[in-house]
Amino acid sequence: MDTTMNESNTPKTTPPTSSELTADQILDAALDLAQQQDNWYDFNLTDLANHCDTSINAIRQHYPDTNAIANAWFARALEAMLVELDDEMQSLPVKSRLELIVWRWFEALAPYHRLSAQMLGAKLHPPHVHHWVPMIFDLSQLVQLWRDAAGLHTGGRRRQIEEIVLTSIFVRTLCSWCRDNSAEQSNSHAKLLELLDKADRASSFWFHDQAA
Repeated sequence: MDTTMNESNTPKTTPPTSSELTADQILDAALDLAQQQDNWYDFNLTDLANHCDTSINAIRQHYPDTNAIANAWFARALEAMLVELDDEMQSLPVKSRLELIVWRWFEALAPYHRLSAQMLGAKLHPPHVHHWVPMIFDLSQLVQLWRDAAGLHTGGRRRQIEEIVLTSIFVRTLCSWCRDNSAEQSNSHAKLLELLDKADRASSFWFHDQAA
């Protein structure tokens, strides 16, 4: 079974036993259990409730289904991505800021790399078409936040071009990342840098620093 260095070093959490479980405690327990099972597709709330020594209803107060758990995990990654840049980072070229910001998202997911890829696969599974439209909106929001955090604030057609290019870069990097078994997903990081370089050469005007 393929594993990554990140996952092999992931600390095991102790399942919470309190009747007043927080959403974060449940999420941590779910990630730990799902990684042990190594099969997100068959992960269920019954097993999670048993793992947490609580009831399904206690779980459902925070997460009505396993897709909601996956959404919370990706929301954590988005929060990590959007941590404010310090002054030194803000002075970097736009291309470097774009790389730094979006790679935070991937790094946040890295401790559960294989599991995160399984979550995405489950969302895209043909019987789960009801997940597809929300995924499109989530992707659009992520790209808009990525662009804004990097200091790209122009509007009009230039904004449309930036969003199209960044969406393509993100999706292609994500596809590579989901299959990447290299240490710390270094192959995917190199892919991201390559795509940003290509975009810079092809449309250098939109990498002009707009943050000043």
